[in-house]
Amino acid sequence: MPSREVLRRHADLLDRMATKLGVDLQSVAIAGDVSVDEISEAVLRCSGCPDPEHCAFRLRLQETSAEPPEYCRNRELLQGLMPSAGPSR
Repeated sequence: MPSREVLRRHADLLDRMATKLGVDLQSVAIAGDVSVDEISEAVLRCSGCPDPEHCAFRLRLQETSAEPPEYCRNRELLQGLMPSAGPSR
């Protein structure tokens, strides 16, 4: 199991990536589009990323992303939650 520090870092990366894609994780969880357990699983998947530094660098760029990077372990989840994707369930 990843350390608490690693989980916090990846929870932050996931949240920032979602925000950059136009997804408010708290709002979609409240709306029932994603469960708290699914978000927890997404953080665990993120913590297994081999290159979180690249992700952090990409998030620092000012441009808005149209979609998650190809290497993102949460690409499918995030794409399904993006506003342009419409209802995901």
